[in-house]
Amino acid sequence: MPERAAITGVILAGGAGRRVGGADKGLLPLAGRPMVAWVIDALRPQVGALLLGVNRSRDAYDTFGLPLVGDAHDGFAGPLAGVHAALAAAGTDFVLTAPCDTPRLPADLVVRLGHALDAGGADIAVAVAGGRLHPVHALMRRTLAGDAHAALRDGARRLDAWQARHRVVQVPFDDAGAFTNINTLAERDALAAGMAI
Repeated sequence: MPERAAITGVILAGGAGRRVGGADKGLLPLAGRPMVAWVIDALRPQVGALLLGVNRSRDAYDTFGLPLVGDAHDGFAGPLAGVHAALAAAGTDFVLTAPCDTPRLPADLVVRLGHALDAGGADIAVAVAGGRLHPVHALMRRTLAGDAHAALRDGARRLDAWQARHRVVQVPFDDAGAFTNINTLAERDALAAGMAI
């Protein structure tokens, strides 16, 4: 299991927000706070350092007091571009990524991914819950940065396809809701109503 100090967490908030009318999802209010604030609180105690991967709204994200990292590839190139930026920017041997729109992350996310990475001799540990792979919720070795860059240069965009090129271990989690991402305002409102109970 990598030590906490050897892991940089990167919250990916660089998407175009097409399903929420072009809004920046990480900044959407959820139960009185920006959605990304919930993810920051969930990950901060689990990692040695924390970064925000953003492509716009830099002034707003700067208020969270975390270093900001932008994609090296223009045009909202997708999660693989965000992962590449995270790997390239991290100063630690391991990088944990999570999207800004999953505000209910497990408190043992990093520990479980780290143990599985070690036990499996893997390059990447990915969360699985509710019968689905969650490729953005992953712990990976920073040495993969060069390969991620090469994949993007060759036109790759799908994160799960890139991950499959490496030694991957899938890590099951019981609470599928912890990895549910908020894609619409209706989903955000439903989650907020549940949190208020």
